[in-house]
This record gives sequence, C-alpha cells and structure tokens, in this order.
Amino acid sequence: MTLFSRYMFRQVTSAFLLILLTLTAIIWLATALKQLDLITSQGQGLTIFFQMTALSLPSLITLIAPNAVLMASLYTLDRMNGDSEIIVMTAAGATVWRICRPLIALALIVSVLILAVNVFVNPACMRAFRDLITQVRADLISQVLQPGRFSSPERGLTFHIRDRAQDGELLGLLFHDERDPKQVMSYLADRGRILSNDEGSFLIMFDGYVHRYDAKDEEKAVQIIAFDQNMVDLSKFAPKNDSGSKLEPKQMSFSSLINPPEDENISETDNGLLRYELHERLSTPLYPLAFIFLAIALMGQARTTRESRWGQIITVFGLAIALRVAGIMAGNLVTLNAWAVILVYAIPIGAILIAAWTAHVRMSPELRSKLNFELKFQPKNIKLWTARGVQTG
Repeated sequence: MTLFSRYMFRQVTSAFLLILLTLTAIIWLATALKQLDLITSQGQGLTIFFQMTALSLPSLITLIAPNAVLMASLYTLDRMNGDSEIIVMTAAGATVWRICRPLIALALIVSVLILAVNVFVNPACMRAFRDLITQVRADLISQVLQPGRFSSPERGLTFHIRDRAQDGELLGLLFHDERDPKQVMSYLADRGRILSNDEGSFLIMFDGYVHRYDAKDEEKAVQIIAFDQNMVDLSKFAPKNDSGSKLEPKQMSFSSLINPPEDENISETDNGLLRYELHERLSTPLYPLAFIFLAIALMGQARTTRESRWGQIITVFGLAIALRVAGIMAGNLVTLNAWAVILVYAIPIGAILIAAWTAHVRMSPELRSKLNFELKFQPKNIKLWTARGVQTG
C-alpha cells in the first residue's frame, strides 16, 4: 500500500471497529436483559448468565458487521472529502479505484471473517448454547427450587417443595404442567429425589398421586392415580421447539448441511430450511462488498467542500436497506423453491457489478456550464477568454 492508502486504511478501520463495538454493545445489552430471569427468577449465577450471552455474540457480530462497514466507509469518505484530502488526490491524478482501494481491502477482510464465523464459529456456539440450556434445565430442581416458593421455569410449568432434607431429598413435592393444550397434569408426592447419570436427569417421586384431566372437557373430570414410585424424565421439560437430540439448521455444521444424516427423517420443509441456512451462510459475506461499492459509486468522487453530501448518504443507506431486504426475501423464497438460490447470490453480486460500473463511469469529467458545452460542440467559434466575457469571431 502507498502512504495515502495506509493512512486511509487506518482511518476507515478505526471507524469500523468503533462503530462495530458500539452497536454490538448496545444490542448485546438489550439481548442480555432478556436473560436476566435466569438470575432473578431461576436462581442461576452470573457465570451462566455471561456464558449464555457470550455465545450469542458471534451471530450478533456477523449481523452488525456489514452495516458497520457501510457506516465507516461513508463517514471516512465524507470526512476526507471535507478535509480536501480526496480532492487533492484527485487533482494529483489518482482514480477513484486507487483512492478507495483501502475500503475494498477492509470489505474483503470483513467478508472473509464473516464467512469463517458462519461456517465454523456460529454453529459451534449454537450447539454449546443448546447444551448449556439443557444443563440449566436439568439442574433446575436440584439447584433452583427453594422451600416454600413457587418457581416457573417456563410458562405453564410450576414447581413447589415444602422443604429440603439434609441429604438433598425433596419433601412435599408439587409440580403442575399445563403446557399441553389437550391434557393438564399435576404431580403430588411426599418426597422426591434427583437422579443424574449418563442418560440424563430424572425426578423420582415416592408415595404420591397424579391428577389428570382433559383441558377441553367442560366438566373438567379429574382422574386421580396413586403411585408408590414414579419417575419423570426432566429432559421433557425442555422448550417445545426442542426436538430431542435433533439439531436445528443453525446448529448444524457446514458438512451436515451439505450432506444431512441419512438416519433422520427429513421432510420437504426441513430440506427447504437446510437449503436456506446453507446458502445464507455463503451469501451473507457478499454484503460488505456490495455496501462498499455502493458507497464508492455515490461518495467516492471528489466534490467541492461547499456541496452538501447528505442526499448521497441517505441514498446509499436507502439502497443498502433495499438490497438487504431483497436478499432476505430471496432467502425466504429458497425454502420453497430451489431455483431461488440463484437470486440469493445474484442480488449482492449484481449490486457489486452495477455499483462498480457506475463508479467507473463517473470518473469521466462532467460538463458543468454552457461555456463547456460550447467548447465541446462549437470550438471554432471560441477565440479568446477574458475576464469581461468571450470574444467570438
């Protein structure tokens, strides 16, 4: 890189990092507040809280990074034009591609990092987050329940214990489950114990009753079943969208998306979701480049410092939003039709090519006045230029 390129690269990189960290911190804080119930209502510690929120950071950064690149490039181009740095470089004969080479280099670096995060880091974090949720729910009764308090780890599920013995045995156990819209169940037991092994965590209850009734029954006829010993698998209290050990598309590795396991029954809808996730990971890194070329096409040319550039900045933001919305719509269409994969890549690549062509065409000098028009089309009539006007023959 030349001295000017290194200087501009430092400027745009500093702006990018500042914007990325600021936006990530704001959105992370808003997201983290939703997990505060782990501490306030479910009794988990700060370690679990920070682990859960930290695992969501990679996906958050990949979402924010293209926008941070766009804002950093617009800020840098506007500031350097206002300081006449771009004007001086243009007057020295530098083309828009030579001036904006550091911006393209930054976009390439960000695109490669987003691709690496999408392919390797994000799926691993999603799987770790899933395992952490499972661990929290498995330890819910043994660590969270406090004697005399009603605890609701999720909507429609309520636990209560009268006391806890010194050996950890639960005394006076009650839990009520009304998450199933068809059937409501309540378990009452004199005592219970938590058993954990390689197969999972289980709640073993002794000397109790099960109260069960049909939720759609107007009379609410209750069936009461007595038991000496009953065992409940705590893994069934995972969220309803948790389908056992089956991974969601965002949690699957890149190789699993390309070649799904043959032992799983995959419906047409599942195939569409897998196809969407695969191409979303590969197409997202194209948007930093598309945003950079949009900024170069409209902001890369030198302009007088008296000319306001807010109209161009707003135009770039509008085009970037429209481009991203079009990409999201194409991604949703992929879940229904395989041919829409072409659109997923054609939208950002087409934007890059059109913006690059526009930036290249705008490097040509523009005719600004009637005098220039006459100079181009009627050169023989122009004899002399003086301060008082034009003398013609």
